Amino acid sequence: MATIAPERPQARTSPKAHEALREHLEHHPDDRLVHPNKWDVSRSDIYYEDRWQPIFKEMREAGPLHYIPESPFGPYWAVVQHKAIQHIEALPELFSSSWEYGGITILERPTDAQLAETGRERNELPMFIAMDRPKHTGQRRTVASKFTPGEITKMEAEVRQRTSELLDSLPRGEVFDWVDKVSIELTTGMLAILFGFPWEDRRLLTFWSDWSGDTELATVRELDEMRWEILHEMAAYFQSLWMEKAQGEGGDDLISMMIHSEAMSQMSPQEFMGNLVLLIVGGNDTTRNTMSGIIHSFDKFPDQRKLFEENPDLIPNAVQECIRYQTPLAHMRRTATQDTEVFGQQVKKGDKLILWYLSANRDEEVFDNPDKLDITRENARRHISFGYGIHRCVGARLAELQLRILLEEMHKRRMRVHVAGDVERVRANFVHGFRKLEVEITSF
Repeated sequence: MATIAPERPQARTSPKAHEALREHLEHHPDDRLVHPNKWDVSRSDIYYEDRWQPIFKEMREAGPLHYIPESPFGPYWAVVQHKAIQHIEALPELFSSSWEYGGITILERPTDAQLAETGRERNELPMFIAMDRPKHTGQRRTVASKFTPGEITKMEAEVRQRTSELLDSLPRGEVFDWVDKVSIELTTGMLAILFGFPWEDRRLLTFWSDWSGDTELATVRELDEMRWEILHEMAAYFQSLWMEKAQGEGGDDLISMMIHSEAMSQMSPQEFMGNLVLLIVGGNDTTRNTMSGIIHSFDKFPDQRKLFEENPDLIPNAVQECIRYQTPLAHMRRTATQDTEVFGQQVKKGDKLILWYLSANRDEEVFDNPDKLDITRENARRHISFGYGIHRCVGARLAELQLRILLEEMHKRRMRVHVAGDVERVRANFVHGFRKLEVEITSF
């Protein structure tokens, strides 16, 4: 007799992550902003206020990596040049991604003594991007099978239909928030399809993504308990979804593929939750913020918008250039597994190296006039927004597909989008993007 799957738990309504962070900062001013280390690029204010560019330029001119002895996230090496990041990512045994050393973000891994002193439990989120070989290989291979060229081709018609319907529904002659109506809706819908997730609950994916992907939020002790409660609610929802799918005949969605995978079918609850966070943040925040970044950068560089309007053949290269220019994830982190020398600097075992993709994509040694959007740029594909080496973004092809179709369908409708109101950026040093982008549509 078949077992009846439990009813999916209802996720509670909680404050949005950025609203909770904003409220905290209003009541607890950030004193580290008064006398900051000018090269401590972990500070979220420089991204929120969009003034990070000259700081990284000065650092790149001084060398490929620099030691930052003090920051709210502990000491770290800031790796700021394209060639240095590729070098480090090409040596995964020497520079580890493992969650056991601290994982892939700048966040500090608390010691046992620190946890005992504060009475907190150790909360870890193992995920395959934060694992070393060989475990990384099996789990990545399971998920990667959903993003092969053949699978991406099969998704194209559905992505185009959903994009077309959404663009046709947008208001004309009035100001609206592009982030909410377009970027979030398209990427959240894509995630729901990939997971086989209940369509009516798809906005939960956005909610969970915001709470799990915000490094700034994770440093606020007062919000830590709420954050982990929300992540556990996410895990409970997906666990019930897992059980429903396990009792069915299976499918080609990511949850079903995990169920039938030797590498992932026996994951611990922590690994399950970690891989969900990886897929949700990786599939949501990145493409979503580039969809917003395209609109903002075209408005900032109207000559490039005109080129796009007159030359639709430039769209594939425009996608690459917009990904370079936006860089939706500002950094990744590696940890040295032994003492070594990197471009003349002595790196010690256990040192944290922060790979600033944001800076590498503006490296003058690789990109001419890097602070300008140029959709004819011949080497736009050399951007490092998807990472490099064994941890290169597994969903890169799908992101490119979604962005290409968005531009093609906008062009088909002769749709020009102007920034016409508030622009609010994410206050974080990891996810680099927009909370709000008020726009108005006209025609060309």
